[in-house]
Amino acid sequence: MNIKTLFRKKPIEAYKEDIKSSQLKRTLGKWELTAIGVGAVIGGGIFVLTGVAANQYAGPALALSFVLAGIGCLLAAFCYAEFAAILPVSGSAYAYSYGTIGEFFAWFIGWNLILEYMMGATTVAVSWSKYFVKLLHLLGINNLPSWLINDPITAKEEALKLGTTPSSFSVNLPAALIVWVVTYILVRGIKESAKTNNIIVSIKVAAVLFVIVAGIAYINPANWHPFIPKQTIDSSGVSHYGISGVITAAGLVFFAFIGFDAVSTQSQEAINPTKDIPFAIITSLVVCTILYILVSLTITGMAKYTGLDLGAPVASAFSSAGLSWASLLITIAAVIGLISVMLVMLLSQTRIFLNMAKDSLLPKNIFATIHPRFKTPWKSTILLGLISSMVAALTPIEKATKMTSIGTLFAFAMICIAVLILRKKEPDLYRPFKVKNLTVVAVLGFSFNILLMFSLDKSTWLRLIVWSIAGIVIYFLHSAKRSNLNNLNNE
Repeated sequence: MNIKTLFRKKPIEAYKEDIKSSQLKRTLGKWELTAIGVGAVIGGGIFVLTGVAANQYAGPALALSFVLAGIGCLLAAFCYAEFAAILPVSGSAYAYSYGTIGEFFAWFIGWNLILEYMMGATTVAVSWSKYFVKLLHLLGINNLPSWLINDPITAKEEALKLGTTPSSFSVNLPAALIVWVVTYILVRGIKESAKTNNIIVSIKVAAVLFVIVAGIAYINPANWHPFIPKQTIDSSGVSHYGISGVITAAGLVFFAFIGFDAVSTQSQEAINPTKDIPFAIITSLVVCTILYILVSLTITGMAKYTGLDLGAPVASAFSSAGLSWASLLITIAAVIGLISVMLVMLLSQTRIFLNMAKDSLLPKNIFATIHPRFKTPWKSTILLGLISSMVAALTPIEKATKMTSIGTLFAFAMICIAVLILRKKEPDLYRPFKVKNLTVVAVLGFSFNILLMFSLDKSTWLRLIVWSIAGIVIYFLHSAKRSNLNNLNNE
């Protein structure tokens, strides 16, 4: 293998052929696509991560963290939108990179997108389990054994806090089971999945609006002071609060913004992708960013940031205000709403797998097999469900969250550079959606996302490095040798 192999690009004509030969149904309009984006954005980020981010890093300035993360996402979203209009295929950042920078870079992006979606679905499954258990508690069911609702690490930590002996076996069964429910829905078909998602998104948006409207009357401005708490350093050298804490929190809650990327993976199932995908990407991001800022201001105003529950912060804010009935409603909405987040994340991952398999970078007999009746990539969906359910059953939420965020940030940063390269190399290419002042937008987008990556801790970076090395090894041992481009003249 020579150096040229690493930078060989998939011809634009090949993408057009992929679109023509696609077996996926085109059933999604712009509002269904927007709902998919909103469905992925509103979920674990707002219902769970706000607690950790406010309690441990940003305090009331969590709203500023959402502003920073939203700016980084918006800049990347414009780049995504231009790419999605040019190449309306299901591979997201992987497909865009393959047509502009080269095969190795595209593989590397695709490999890290697995972190974004699979680990994202895992995080949300664990979040769902926490809210489900909380709902059972609110209904008077309190006797579930700890070893059945927690991963081994969390179960051990809880046992030590209570002064009891940790169980020799522990598994988060609710998290594993909900993944299989979502997997079944996805295997049945995209139209059915979209209908389910639309219903759930309506419930989630109503719940978020309820939090804002009902919570305003119970805001105590004293809880916002100091708005940016004084910076502290813990015994392990980790910074909390202050400006650095606000930036760290932005990197953490970045997990909450990956929904717009999920929209771009549905291009081959969109009725009018060149117009509707850019619309859905930007609309879903702007709407959800505004809602996030308002919710974060509301809950940190209702309760002191140090008292927010790390597992169910929104519900705990209402409980602290004596609104138990509201806490119950929010918990029910979270239990229902988090399902759509998992649905979108697992759906998006299988479409990326499908695109990579069509290029022969992954085995076609597993990842590109379409069900004859349901017209879905059923084998890869079941395989992904199996892996995700196992990881969700055994992994603490904070580790899964950080891995999701760093994988997402990396993909967003790279796509900002890729769209700029394409604009320079092929300025005459037809662009149904064209970003104004792209150089400024792309450079700022890259810089914002890299900055947030460096706000994450060293252990997260170490896991990213190990994961990336594994991906590089697989590429050289398997993918490069089987690539469809081996049969094309790329000189």
